[in-house]
Amino acid sequence: MNSVFVYCEIEEGMVADVSLELLTKGRTLANELGVKLEAVALGSDLKDVDKQVFPFGVDVLWIGDDKRLYPYTTLPHTSILVNLFKEEKPQIAFMGASSIGRDLGPRVSSALHSGLTADCTSLEIGDYEDKKNNKIYNNLLYQIRPAFGGNIVATIVNPDCRPQMATVREGVMKKEVFDPHHTGEIKKIDVNKYVNTTDFVVKVIERHMEKSKVNLKAAPIIVAGGYGVGSKENFALLQELANVLGGEVGASRAAVDAGFCEHERQIGQTGTTVRPKLYIACGISGQIQHTAGMEESAMVIAINTDSNAPINKFADYVITGDLNVIIPKMIKYYKKNSK
Repeated sequence: MNSVFVYCEIEEGMVADVSLELLTKGRTLANELGVKLEAVALGSDLKDVDKQVFPFGVDVLWIGDDKRLYPYTTLPHTSILVNLFKEEKPQIAFMGASSIGRDLGPRVSSALHSGLTADCTSLEIGDYEDKKNNKIYNNLLYQIRPAFGGNIVATIVNPDCRPQMATVREGVMKKEVFDPHHTGEIKKIDVNKYVNTTDFVVKVIERHMEKSKVNLKAAPIIVAGGYGVGSKENFALLQELANVLGGEVGASRAAVDAGFCEHERQIGQTGTTVRPKLYIACGISGQIQHTAGMEESAMVIAINTDSNAPINKFADYVITGDLNVIIPKMIKYYKKNSK
């Protein structure tokens, strides 16, 4: 059986969290299939990458170490992956749904005629019956993601083409060390064998990177607002509650689209996936696009004027009422009892 491959994004010698999350999931799926987990690292000065990825259960690490491969440019990375996949014939390949993955994934899948499912929220192994042709496929990758504006959850399978390719956003999968003492095999990639000189016609002259000022993933408490908050001014009330609790403010896509909050605070399938200890949802209806990004919160409190809002199904506690009345009371009582 052929392996599960994960393309690792690397910035300044560090493997991106989304890649480590995919290695965690890849290890689980590889165990289920009884195959190896293999990782691909392309860049420059990659001497410590093995120490970062082996604890996540990687059996084989492919390293393409060449100054021309960093920073990332489309053509050489595409050429290396396409040719490596043609030789190794993986049955599954994962990439992060980042700016790099969204650029690289479609090019690789198009060159291999394999197809790709973007922004998956879950990945599982299962069987598929093609009733039309009376054929059963075993151990396919179930690529699960919301579809049709989030109105349904689609399970997508790729019975015949390989590799089965999928991209996943950062934070969707959990990052867990498989075995801190696990070691694997390192295989060097002959870069010149896989690329053409024309692949390097585009060069990065200068880069400007700005780190996000908001770290929702690390926040133990999140106070999130939806379209029901009503205005940008009302979001200041949520910020006050978050400050009192020592948390961060998040928002649904509807609130961001309405201009109530900046995009970097968006939670959901098209934003950040979070797992806080406490998630306070204010004026959020609870459509699947949003709940996909917060459903693994340890505790959820929903504040909504609609007692039948879908978010209430996820909530541990539901407060039905006007958030402009409820939140000031929460702030008042928390300040009073935390002294």
